[in-house]
Amino acid sequence: MARETWATRMGFILAAVGSAVGLGNVWRFPFITGQYGGSSFLITYLAFVALIGFPAILVEFVIGRRTERNPVGALRELGSGVWSYAGWLFVVTGFVILSYYSVVAGWFLRYTLIGITEGYTLTDPSEANALYQSVSAGLDAVVFHALFMLLVVGIIAAGVRRGIELSVKVMVPAILVLLVGLAAYGSTLDGASAAYAYYLSPDFGTIAANWTEILPAAAGQAFFTLSLGMGVMITYASYLGEDRNLAADAGAIATIDTLVAVLVGFVVFPVLFSVGIEPGTGGPGAIFVSLTAAFAGIPGGRVLGIVFFGMVGIAALSSAISILEVLVSYLIDEVGVARVPAAAAVGAAVFLLGVPVAVDTIFLGLYDGLAYGILLVLGSLLLVLFVGWVVPDLGREELRKGIADVGGLDVAWIWVVRLPVAIVILVSLILGVTDYVDFLTGGFADWLAAR
Repeated sequence: MARETWATRMGFILAAVGSAVGLGNVWRFPFITGQYGGSSFLITYLAFVALIGFPAILVEFVIGRRTERNPVGALRELGSGVWSYAGWLFVVTGFVILSYYSVVAGWFLRYTLIGITEGYTLTDPSEANALYQSVSAGLDAVVFHALFMLLVVGIIAAGVRRGIELSVKVMVPAILVLLVGLAAYGSTLDGASAAYAYYLSPDFGTIAANWTEILPAAAGQAFFTLSLGMGVMITYASYLGEDRNLAADAGAIATIDTLVAVLVGFVVFPVLFSVGIEPGTGGPGAIFVSLTAAFAGIPGGRVLGIVFFGMVGIAALSSAISILEVLVSYLIDEVGVARVPAAAAVGAAVFLLGVPVAVDTIFLGLYDGLAYGILLVLGSLLLVLFVGWVVPDLGREELRKGIADVGGLDVAWIWVVRLPVAIVILVSLILGVTDYVDFLTGGFADWLAAR
């Protein structure tokens, strides 16, 4: 069957940005930033995006455009021996991430509905936490998980141009406009100046003292928010023409994605500081508990909350369609399944895998720790080793296409990928595995013992 392509360059960039701008930026970023010291984490994260994320995006781009295949087919075509099987890691990663991603996205849909029907009235954090517990696990969580997956499947079933490209042309600009408006509102709150100091004044002593925790967290966050290590950028680049400047596109995607993440901090932290709530407490549920209580105590909080939670729902949808497209494109390219039944089958499988997360949030820690601490980083490490050391000439040749005067960019890029990028990712992977083992032998083991 004929392979689809992007209708416009802007459609591709918005789709890739939409993939990157999702729950990683708006749900994960605030509580991870708060958990690891605010500005100390922010500066480490920004360094990762610039020094590691940008070269890594190009790695995925050259593989995707060269092969015009999904991650499994791409690695099978370019690699030999064990490398020909490496693409399966991205299928597994996509399944794991989307299964819990959909559950969390369902929470945002539920909170948006709460704002519309009831408003945000719980100023007591303990009451806000009780609301979060009722929303995050149980029948409601399963139902909204199912509703979100139906939306994602519907868009993917419509195809690359009529589904993905058309939807992101609406969603991504809407996200940016809403974020700018919310950040402007945040600047008017009483806690804004304290929030900005917390967010923008890095303590390098804190980074030096806690680098073994901050480094893997920043690495995982960078990979998560840039959609690296899960095959999304390989898949999206497989629909590109050879006349496209991959470096320019990668730079645009990384810049817009990072801008969104930074803007989220200008929205969330002023709201929290305005009502005296400490950032970084409460883990994955922090943004729900803290912001629900905060919205109840500030002027216009109900409208602000509806807009915020609704915007996150849109961002989650733009990311989820990119992950599902990786899985669906495998069935289309390698098995010959038509798009509509492929989207329905994969969506149903992802839904079933996510049900445990909707029943008990302990599985969120189990899935998320595996995905962002190990699978994403491992996937990125394999790709940079493959392009940097196994097929470097192919990578350089593909990067030069579409660039009028590449100069020494291709050579510099290959050596950056080969050494500093690979080394930093390897260290991050080792630290991520250590953290995940601690979780398995600590919190998860305690949960199992209590059953």
